[in-house]
Amino acid sequence: MKVHYLEIVTPDVQKICVSYTQALGVSFSGPITELGGACMATLGDGLTLGIRAPMHTAEEPTIRPYYLVSDIEKAVKDAEESGAEVAVSPMEIPGRGKCAILFYGTIQSGLWQV
Repeated sequence: MKVHYLEIVTPDVQKICVSYTQALGVSFSGPITELGGACMATLGDGLTLGIRAPMHTAEEPTIRPYYLVSDIEKAVKDAEESGAEVAVSPMEIPGRGKCAILFYGTIQSGLWQV
């Protein structure tokens, strides 16, 4: 199992980016539209870290790992059959693959297929 993308949703994007830059020595991009306006940094192991603001008033701050899968449709189906709620069905992110968001109660996870 490999985390492909780690997403942090926070109302304090700039503050968190500055803090992570200082603590981790990484540089963040400007907002990337297709990732909900996330500012991105690539960590030493190839993991991509995205920090963005909530996209709507009902979206709570969270830290959401997206696990790399080879077949996202099957992985989402299997997760749903085991009790996960599909919050976002597999969707294409132009040039980046497909992702989906799952809720396991209050725990949020994502899946990513490249």
